[in-house]
Amino acid sequence: MKLLTAISLFFSVIVSAHAQFLEKKENLKSFEGYFNFYYSEKDDEIYLEVKDLDTEFLYVNSLTTGVGSNDIGLDRGQLGNEAVVKFEKAGKKLLLVQPNLKYRAVTTNPLERRSVEEAFARSVLYGFEIKEEKNGSYIIDLTPFLMEDAHGVGGRLERGNHGTFKINKTKSALALNRTKAFPQNVEFEALLTLEGEAKSSTLRSVLPNSRNLTVIQHHSFVKLPDDKYQKREFDPRSGAISISYLDYSTPVFEPIEKRFITRHRLSKKDPAASVSEGVEPIIYYLDPGTPEPIRSALLDGARWWAKGFEAIGYKDAYKVEILPEDADPLDVRYNVIQWVHRSTRGWSYGASVTDPRTGEIIKGHVSLGSLRIRQDFMIAQSLMNKPFAERDDNHAELMELALARIRQLSAHEVGHTLGFAHNFAASTNENASVMDYPHPKVEIIDGEIAFKNAYDTGLGPWDMFTVKYSYGEVPGNTSEKQFLNTVLAEADAQGLQFISDYDARATGGAHGNAHLWDNSKNATEELERILKVRELAISNFSVDNIRTGEAYSVLEDVFVPLYFFHRYQTEAAVKRIGGLDYNYAVKGGNQVVVTPIEAAEQNKALQAILKTLDARTIAIPAGKLNLFPPRAFGFARSRESFKSNTGVAFDALGAPGTASDMSLALLLHPERAARLVQQNVVDKKFSGLKGMVDKLVAGTFKLEHKDAYLQEVQNVINYNTLQHMMNLAVHKDATPGVKAEMMGQISDLENWLNKNSKTNAAMHQLYLLEIKQFLEDPSAFKALPVAPPIPDGAPIGN
Repeated sequence: MKLLTAISLFFSVIVSAHAQFLEKKENLKSFEGYFNFYYSEKDDEIYLEVKDLDTEFLYVNSLTTGVGSNDIGLDRGQLGNEAVVKFEKAGKKLLLVQPNLKYRAVTTNPLERRSVEEAFARSVLYGFEIKEEKNGSYIIDLTPFLMEDAHGVGGRLERGNHGTFKINKTKSALALNRTKAFPQNVEFEALLTLEGEAKSSTLRSVLPNSRNLTVIQHHSFVKLPDDKYQKREFDPRSGAISISYLDYSTPVFEPIEKRFITRHRLSKKDPAASVSEGVEPIIYYLDPGTPEPIRSALLDGARWWAKGFEAIGYKDAYKVEILPEDADPLDVRYNVIQWVHRSTRGWSYGASVTDPRTGEIIKGHVSLGSLRIRQDFMIAQSLMNKPFAERDDNHAELMELALARIRQLSAHEVGHTLGFAHNFAASTNENASVMDYPHPKVEIIDGEIAFKNAYDTGLGPWDMFTVKYSYGEVPGNTSEKQFLNTVLAEADAQGLQFISDYDARATGGAHGNAHLWDNSKNATEELERILKVRELAISNFSVDNIRTGEAYSVLEDVFVPLYFFHRYQTEAAVKRIGGLDYNYAVKGGNQVVVTPIEAAEQNKALQAILKTLDARTIAIPAGKLNLFPPRAFGFARSRESFKSNTGVAFDALGAPGTASDMSLALLLHPERAARLVQQNVVDKKFSGLKGMVDKLVAGTFKLEHKDAYLQEVQNVINYNTLQHMMNLAVHKDATPGVKAEMMGQISDLENWLNKNSKTNAAMHQLYLLEIKQFLEDPSAFKALPVAPPIPDGAPIGN
């Protein structure tokens, strides 16, 4: 009896202690919402009340304040990964557990579900001591969890070789300004100071103190959506972004991997009506800190998508408004377009908080880099004929081009947060999508450069189809699959092609029609046209391309994007050499599966590329060189400046060396070379790698110029060509066939040089010496072109 009494007293003491935890805290501030919580200013602690164990909810971490460097990649408003989580009780603890949703059994059989759950690991994100237990609710101290580097700032810095930084808790604290509770979500913030030593100049340049980096991190606990959302099947032809998981309850005769598109929840108030308002409209909010006239341009561009929703029968179902000043951009209730400042220009991007279970987009968040528009303005400044000849405030036309680019950028990034992928084949279909990367369509009209048709002014036909695929209502008399296939068939009938990221890259990608920052149905013809635009703009270029009182070093920086104006169209044209035309085809889809780019088209592309290796094209006119003196005091070279082999002086040979190095690296890429070999052995109408290199040698080494300056530029190009030929011959990724062909080509060049060394004897002797050393021991070859590295380009800015 005494033992039972003692045990009873023991448990009553524990219960009493647990029940009194909050009562002992003075002046607690209460927050009531999806989770109730309490803040103690005295202890700077947050205590969370957990009522429902084993109930899943969404956890999202974000970065409220950024580091301010595009290279480091830690921006204001940056979303982290979302996770479905739940609280589980384990003894005296509550565990925050993340189930493994990559592997599931979508079935009503609980034992079948359990067999999959037990087969794959879960993740416990944190363990909390239970501070108080009362009436089935538990009080835990959430503070240690909030004070962790959940967003991985320290890891990002370490991986980027910027330094090793760890949280210093004495310099960190909870942040209450945006710590709030709402019925469907609760939001927490913590000010975290990471201490270390900035190793990189990149990090040092953006820190007021190189040993301390302070950011505010945001945490959201969000109620998961109900089960009324209708998942929509993913098709690789659709242009939709997707999620996937493995469903182990799938019959053996069906695919185990399930793929569904990501999209916002949208349905009509009146499903029977041809036009109806949405039950809940999709609303995007623009950062009120965006200045005019950029604010209006971003609103205009983002609103383009309204036309796509109107076309599928929705009225006022998509809107763009200004974010209320008291609203938190990271609050999951708001889709936000945020204006982000960095120390250098960089990428803008559209991210989303998505329900990992279904693909439903809960929050879209666009981050737009503020320096992009300044680059847009500068490129317009470089192209325009003497913009500041008469007055220094003559910037209206330049500003309009920059704003036109910003409108399209806004539409593009919002498109990602609506669930749409890049379509880099759209430029070959008369700019059929804002989801392409646009290069300005600069024209020559009456002998002058004109910008009037530079950018899109609304959605393209592809955008209309992808909205219909993702958000269109399925008619009652047809199945969803029939409806979606009909939408895709309509797009195909209009000649619209969808090709996305990897296939469009200049290196690695093989698609002959999908490119970044290009224009026109025919990439080769557009390169020829771009070279003419570039030639005219360079001939017009003068001191009147800068304002009165600006240093000539500014003029040199303005000249950079003009000199390299052809770089992206060169990438587009070179992809037709050894290129393919193909689709993300499916059986029964009636699309071209894969076919090589026609031999004649490949030859035309090569002839255009060879112009970028001709001194007459890429030499800076001698008469322009006096515009570029050594850099002025206070105007050091930056990553976006010409690099120099001549010290403080402008390097007139270095710029052509850089330009030719770019073209050669693209042309003599090991994967392109392997495709050329393959095309030739399969079908002899393709001249293959040998035919390409024969024409390359003829267009470089065998090309002579009477003008001594042009010949010296050509010598630089030729030297780069030899280096790239030798590099390809021993490249670790080159196939045996490519290596054998290139060794033969280098030997043939050696024979030609021995027979033709009179007119350019000194350079020929240098080439012969390098070839001799290479052939004696190819494995010792280390050198690559000595050309200065190309200045930053992408994101192109305009």
